[in-house]
Amino acid sequence: MPFLLRVELSDVPGSLGRLAGAIGEAGGDIEAIEIVEKRHDERIAVDDVLLEMEPGVMPDSVVSACNALDGVRVVWISRYAAGGNLFLDLEAVEQMTNNPHEAIDRLLGLLPITFRADWAARVHRERGIVRATEAAPDELAFTSIGRAVRIQTEDDNVHCGARLNDDEIILIGRRGGPEFLDAELARLGHLVGLAMSIARAG
Repeated sequence: MPFLLRVELSDVPGSLGRLAGAIGEAGGDIEAIEIVEKRHDERIAVDDVLLEMEPGVMPDSVVSACNALDGVRVVWISRYAAGGNLFLDLEAVEQMTNNPHEAIDRLLGLLPITFRADWAARVHRERGIVRATEAAPDELAFTSIGRAVRIQTEDDNVHCGARLNDDEIILIGRRGGPEFLDAELARLGHLVGLAMSIARAG
């Protein structure tokens, strides 16, 4: 079973190599690494690590090995059902441009993979959920937003959203975290804006 690990680590030469070594020694096999955010003022990088566990190895051993390293903090680990099928933002854009008339719906389907989220939904001011991926909640409220923002919830789930137009928004969510980072909000806003532009051009 694949796992997705999010870590904060010092943004200095050798940090990623030490992290990879610790994961390997603890029984994890790294399939992919993506830099999610760089905090230049703090010299910290936030990375998502997709890994497979050796038979009989528990993910706790990888977490402990990572946290034992100086300058490394595990933010979150979870099973990752999408496996190694990671989509980068440019691949999402390519998917949208292949069929401009369906760009927004195509983006909606890609958002859970692109952002390692559990679901995505398109919500209308009056009609409610217009379209959603399989794991989305049955009810989601329209929220009037401008740029992409985090949206408060009453449970331990985390949501963020971006405005499509005056009457529609795109929401994405994770069950139990981690919180959406500023860099992820910027990416979401950018991708939603591109989807709107591609759809209009089509």
